[in-house]
Amino acid sequence: MGVYFARYVRRHLNAVRLAQWGRPPAPDRAVAGPVVVYSNHPAWWDAALIILLAQRFFPDDESYAPFDAAMLARYRIFARMGAFGVDLESPRGAAAFLAASRKVLERPGRVMWITAQGRFSDVRERPLALRPGVARLAELAPEALFVPLALDYAFWEERGAEACAAFGPGIPARDLLALPRPDRLARLEADLTATLDRLALDVRSRDPARFASLLDGRRGVGGVYEAWHRVSAALTGRRFVAGHREGRAP
Repeated sequence: MGVYFARYVRRHLNAVRLAQWGRPPAPDRAVAGPVVVYSNHPAWWDAALIILLAQRFFPDDESYAPFDAAMLARYRIFARMGAFGVDLESPRGAAAFLAASRKVLERPGRVMWITAQGRFSDVRERPLALRPGVARLAELAPEALFVPLALDYAFWEERGAEACAAFGPGIPARDLLALPRPDRLARLEADLTATLDRLALDVRSRDPARFASLLDGRRGVGGVYEAWHRVSAALTGRRFVAGHREGRAP
């Protein structure tokens, strides 16, 4: 499925970029527990991007993700990739989420990916209003490492969007448990907010050098317009280079 989504992303986005400073922390697998990666939720593309990030940075781990039960019924393919349905609107759904999470996080070598806002939300929204369930996970898995993941999308100079991501510093679950329960969610939200704000500076710069390119999409306008310029370049002996910035090279 990672191969499928890589092809899909190449067709529809210009690039998947990771901030140069934003690689995930590498836990010592000899002693570490599971990992909880929690993110904001700005777009439909988040699921595809998470799959690619999981394949790239956690290839030897089992990845799981809570998924809105109604949406999972529509996109059943995600169930084959570790997604489990959660009813976001009921107390029973919250209890089911914690029960499923306990089972997922009971041993090392597993990564849980959570779009912790629980709804689509603009990347500029503050406060993030993370769902409280993400903070409860520290009680279920005191050996876990919690890692914030910032996701952002922007149109730069090509027809496809730039999908930008950055992981922030992790915090051990035991450090969260040392805080009063009301402060745990605030700490997680503050860490994710700081990661988002730092990523936003790089995104607004429109400077590809601030990022590592994880996946490059198909450049160019496509369709009749691009076909005409290809033919024109061939007839005049010029080299055609797809993409807005490069234009047509002589």
